[in-house]
Amino acid sequence: MLKNMFFRGLNVPIFNINATFERFFVLNISNEAIRLRIEQLTHIIYMRKIFRYILAAVVFMGTLLTAQGGSYWSPDTVLGAGFQVHQFDMGKDYSGKVVSTLVRHLCGCKDDSTAILYIHGYNDYFFQKEEAERFADSCYSFYAVDLRKYGRSILPGQVPTQARDMKEYFPDIDSALAVMKREGIREVALMGHSTGGLITSYYMSEHPDGMVKCLILNSPFLEWNMNGFMRNVAVPTVGALGKILPKMKISQGDGGGYAKSLLKQYHGEWSFNTDWKTIKPRKVEASWIRAVDKAQSAVRKGKIKVPVLLMHSSQSVGGSDWTPQMQHGDAVLNVKDMEKYGPRLGKDVTLHTVPGGMHDLFLSDENAREDAYDAVFQFLEKVMPN
Repeated sequence: MLKNMFFRGLNVPIFNINATFERFFVLNISNEAIRLRIEQLTHIIYMRKIFRYILAAVVFMGTLLTAQGGSYWSPDTVLGAGFQVHQFDMGKDYSGKVVSTLVRHLCGCKDDSTAILYIHGYNDYFFQKEEAERFADSCYSFYAVDLRKYGRSILPGQVPTQARDMKEYFPDIDSALAVMKREGIREVALMGHSTGGLITSYYMSEHPDGMVKCLILNSPFLEWNMNGFMRNVAVPTVGALGKILPKMKISQGDGGGYAKSLLKQYHGEWSFNTDWKTIKPRKVEASWIRAVDKAQSAVRKGKIKVPVLLMHSSQSVGGSDWTPQMQHGDAVLNVKDMEKYGPRLGKDVTLHTVPGGMHDLFLSDENAREDAYDAVFQFLEKVMPN
């Protein structure tokens, strides 16, 4: 029926139409209108095929550009030239939508298949431009993650630093490693500072195999810097409450001494966004206390299989308000805890003491941070030469 309607539209006698198209084309029909319509249909079909080929090619080239880091990356407005970012949609958690942000600084060397992946600490984000450039100058491309609810990854309405389990950050690390692998990176040194050192240790305890070949810890948060009562009674109590009242706020004190030891406008050498890395520590939720305590217990089981370099200052300094001693010691954690629990992380742990180092060793004075860089590059030369 449809066929007959089609040919009626051409004003040709229906008695010339056979029951099937096959038989129709066998007949020697010279009607010019039919010939023209067939040519038109043939042309349309041909052009549609060409369009599909062009569309497929465009999609393929877009995928190829993405895989090679073309349109996938955006300029980093925080650190400027030479730094790029990509933001991952990490779905939703108990607070709503969450994202993580990957920052990269490529080395530009001929063999760029080795790289660093850096994870920042609590009340922190990645801003250490000099650090990235030092590794890139030694032919290690540098990648860093702003974890969900930190720095570049804070979304409107979120509680910064909020977490109920340190494993929440594992997908942020997984996403970064997947991109690095796609960009041709074959070997990665995973590096974590402070709480980032705890998170990366926990991650490597749960992910013994893969492209991460070593772990570098910069003053890792392996134990609470508290007295015995607070460690053994207060922390477990708050942790238990954290399961029932996860949003209960816990004060971290009002001192801003450590931040002032870093900031250029006070006593340090550095500049950073004090909305993202506040001068006075934020209050934490009871669920965060529970999450940290759980992770600290887990990493002491010695499950890390890759070589570990754990660096810490030669001394800790007390007090919450700034003193000159804060420029030459760890004002956040107890270095003796790192010496105690560091060897329990795995079977191949190297401890290195940085004389006069601050909590973030790479933000210490020049002598101390040069000592830290020397230790790292000597370690990498042994376990992951580029």
